[in-house]
This record gives sequence, structure tokens and C-alpha cells, in this order.
Amino acid sequence: MAAPTAPEPPSVPSLHGAVAWAAGVAVLGALIIVLWAMGRAPICTCGYIKLWHGVVQSSENSQHIADWYTPSHVIHGFIFYALLRWLMPKSSFATRLILALGIESAWEIIENTNATIERYRTSTIALDYYGDSILNSVSDALAMAAGFYLASILPVWATVALAVGAELFTGIMIRDNLTLNVIMLLYPVEAIKAWQSAGG
Repeated sequence: MAAPTAPEPPSVPSLHGAVAWAAGVAVLGALIIVLWAMGRAPICTCGYIKLWHGVVQSSENSQHIADWYTPSHVIHGFIFYALLRWLMPKSSFATRLILALGIESAWEIIENTNATIERYRTSTIALDYYGDSILNSVSDALAMAAGFYLASILPVWATVALAVGAELFTGIMIRDNLTLNVIMLLYPVEAIKAWQSAGG
């Protein structure tokens, strides 16, 4: 008689179609509600909306739809796609995307707490940073979703090349990128801060 085998762990239910769309809208809706409750401005306090704002050292940075940090959120999508495909190979694309939206939304909330804002202002070159507008946070989450989708249709080498290219390009243009941002948030290096400030 064969020895009994251990039961497989339950898999995460896969979302499809209208249910997946509803779940995505619900996640973004929850993000908006939480940020509103935290007192974040719906749009830039300047009173208008821009598709692109390219001046990093300004009070309008992270207030409009896209800026120099948008590529970082696209790269978040690349990373989340790789991790969730590895961790949840049997789950549908939609299920993994909704989870990625949840992770990104959680980060947007953490990023806009007073403690994180102050950390940015003291440890990085973001001296004029006072948190994101709700519009910018939702746009960042959608940029992550775009990166997630791109990673699902592009060859791995192309996704890696895009990520490296974006990091190099933003590093050259504004002396900042996702890699430097993470370093300066977790373990500030004065030499990096001095180099970044010299380019302002």
C-alpha cells in the first residue's frame, strides 16, 4: 500500500474578466480613499494638471501625471511580474496583476506618510518633496501596471534591457533613479548625495 502523499497547499483563486477589472478598480479606489483620509491633495496645489513635469527640484514634482520618477514605477512592474510569476506560477495573469497593484498601492501609502516624506527630505536630494498628489500616486500605480503588462509580453532580455536603459537614462538626466533612491532611503551615502546635489 502506497504511503499517503501530503496534500498540495491551496492555490490562490484566479481572477478573470469582469471580476478582475472590478478588483483592480477596487484596489485603486481604496488607494484614493486612504490617501484622501491622510490629507493628500487630489491634484497639484498649483491648481492645474500637467501630463509631464520635468523639474525635479520643484514643489510640483510628484504632483502631476508623469515625471522623471515614472520609469521607476514601470520597473516596479517588471520586478513584481518576475517575482509573482515565480511565486505563483499557477495563478492567472489578472490575479498576479491585482496583487501587484495591492503591493504598489501599499507602497504609495507608506511613501506618503510623514515619516517617509521626512526621510526623503533629509536623506535624498528631494528637498522640496512634500508627498505625492493623489493623481500622481494613482498614475504611479498605473505605470507599474503598464510595466507588469510589458514584462508579460516582452522577452526577458528586452525587459532587462529596458530596465537598465531607464536606470542609466534617468541617472544621467537627473542623477537619480530607482537604484539610487533605494540606496539613499535605506542607507544614505553622503558621497552620493553630494554628487546628486552638484547636478541641481
